[in-house]
Amino acid sequence: MMKIKCLLLFLMIGNVFFHAQTHNTEKNTLEKRTYKELEKEFYNTHAGEENSIKSIANAYLKKAKSENNTTQIAEGYVMLQFDEDLPIALKYLDSLQHITKNSKENTYPARIYLLRGNLYFKTDNLQAALNNYILGLKYAKEKGNKRQIAMAHISIAYLNNYIGKHAETAKVLRHYAYDTDYMNEAEINSLKLNLADAYIETNKMDSAYILIKEGLQGSRKNKDVYRYYQNLGLLGYYHLHSKNYQKAIDGLLECEKYFFTKNNGSKRNHNYTLLYLGKSYAGLQKKEKAVDFFRKIDSMVLKTNYIYPELRDVYTYLIDYYKENNAKEKQLYYVERFLKVDQVLDTQFRYISRELPRRYDTPELQQEKESITNELTKRKSLFYIVLSLLLISHLLFINVYFKYKKSEKNYKKIAQDLIQSVNENRVDKKSEIQRGVMAESLPVENTENSEDKTSRTVSEDIAQTILKELDIFESKDQFLNKGITLGSLAKKIKTNSKYLSEIINTYKGKNFATYLNDLRIDYAISRLATDRKFRSYKIPFIAEELGYNNEQAFTLAFKKRTGTPLSIYLKEIENMSSS
Repeated sequence: MMKIKCLLLFLMIGNVFFHAQTHNTEKNTLEKRTYKELEKEFYNTHAGEENSIKSIANAYLKKAKSENNTTQIAEGYVMLQFDEDLPIALKYLDSLQHITKNSKENTYPARIYLLRGNLYFKTDNLQAALNNYILGLKYAKEKGNKRQIAMAHISIAYLNNYIGKHAETAKVLRHYAYDTDYMNEAEINSLKLNLADAYIETNKMDSAYILIKEGLQGSRKNKDVYRYYQNLGLLGYYHLHSKNYQKAIDGLLECEKYFFTKNNGSKRNHNYTLLYLGKSYAGLQKKEKAVDFFRKIDSMVLKTNYIYPELRDVYTYLIDYYKENNAKEKQLYYVERFLKVDQVLDTQFRYISRELPRRYDTPELQQEKESITNELTKRKSLFYIVLSLLLISHLLFINVYFKYKKSEKNYKKIAQDLIQSVNENRVDKKSEIQRGVMAESLPVENTENSEDKTSRTVSEDIAQTILKELDIFESKDQFLNKGITLGSLAKKIKTNSKYLSEIINTYKGKNFATYLNDLRIDYAISRLATDRKFRSYKIPFIAEELGYNNEQAFTLAFKKRTGTPLSIYLKEIENMSSS
C-alpha cells in the first residue's frame, strides 16, 4: 500500500548534498540573499507554494549565472526541476548533466540519476524509477559517497513499500533512522513517518503508534503544521487498521479540512485521506458515506489520472454496493472503471499487477460485464484451484514427513546399537569402545602397519614411552580437562609437540584434535548410558564436564562421531531403561 510522501523524499535527496544551513535569514529581497539563505528557504517551503518555490529557484539560478558560478548553477537546475511536469523537469536535469559532466565532485553523476528516479517515481513510472535508482547507487558506490548510497537504498525501500514488501522497507528505514550519524533532523523525521507506515502494514502496531505520537509531539513543538497533519493522517490509518473506525474518522476529517484548503496537500494526501475515510465508514457499515468518499476518489482519478493499487479496493466496494442494490447500470459503469484502472496498473506497475485482486481479477470482471449472473461458476473454479493447492501442499507435507521418519528410524537404530555395545562391555567399557567394539556405529580407525608408518625421527623407545603416557592420559580420563592442546599435553608427558603429533597420527590413526574429541565422545557414550545421574544433568553442564566450551560444540561433535543426534541417543537410553 502506497502512502509515501514523495515530496519529502525529493526534498530530502535534493538537500542531502548541502553541508550546513544558515540560522539567520534576513528579510531582504531574493536577489540580495546568499546562496545558503536561498537554499534554506527553498527546502523549508512546502508543496502547494509553487510560486514561492519557483521564484526562489529562479533567483538562485540568476545569481549563479551572473557570477558564472558553475557549482551554484548546477544547484539552480536542481531547484527548478522540483514541482515541474516531467518533460520540463527532465530538461532541467539534462542541463544539470551537461554542466556537471566534467565535475570533480563525488556527488556526480549519481545525483542526476537519483533525481531522475524521483521524477519517474512521482509520475508513477516505477520501472524507470527503479532503473535510475540502481544506476545512482552504482555511481554512488564508485565514488564512495555514503549519503548518496543511503538515499538510493531509501528510495528503493520506498519502491518496495509500494509493491508490498513492507518488512524489507522497515528494515532499511530503521537502519538509516537509528543506526547512522549522517542524517539530518528533517530526513530522520521523514524516515520515521514512513517507518511507522511500514510497521502498520506488518502489524507492529505498538512500534507504529510510538513513532506516530513522537511525530505529532515533535511537529507541534516545531510548529510544523504540514508534518503534523501527515502524522495525523497516519494516525487515522493506524486506527483504521486497528478497527477503531470512529477515532480514525475524527482525525481524518481534520486532515481533509487541512489538505483540501488552499492546496495544502498533494494528490497523494487528497486520495489517501478520502480512501481512509471511505474505508472507516465502510468499517462502521455506513455504506452510503463510504460510497460518497469512494465516488469522490473516482472523480479525482478522472481529473488527475492519478492511479494507485488501492483503487482496486475502491472499485470492488462500489461494484458490490451497486450489485446489492440491483443497480445494474452503475454496477457495470464501475466494472468498466475498474477494468480501465486495472489496465493502467498492468501497464505501469506490471510487477505489482502480477498479484490479481482477491475477488475481481481482470478476466473475471470481463466475464461479469457480459453476464453478471455467472459468478457461481467462477466461485466453483476458484474452489477447485484452492482444493488443488491444498492437495499439493498436503502431498508435499506427507513426503517431508516420511523422509523425516526414515531419518529418525536410522538415528534410533544407531543409538540402540551404541547402547547395546556399552551394555555388553561394561567391565572394560572405555578400552572396548576405543578398540572398536562399536565398529558398526563408529568410524573405523586405520592402524594397520602403524609401526611401518612411524617416522624414523622417533625412536622405538621414545614411541613406547609416549604411548604409555597416552594410556595413562586415557585411563585416568585426563582428556576431560578443559583447554587441552597438543603443546600442553606434550609438555605434561615430557616430550615435544612434533613427536606427540607423529605418534598420535601413526598409532591412533588420526590427528590430535580428532583423537581428543573421539576420547571425549566415547566417554560420553558410555557414561550417559550407565550413569543415570550424569544424564539427568542439563546439556550445557554435561558439555562442560566433558571439556567442551559450549553445548553446540558438544552436540555437533557427538553427531559427527556417532552418526546420531545426542537428543535421540538420550531418548533411546530412557526407552531401553524403562523397558
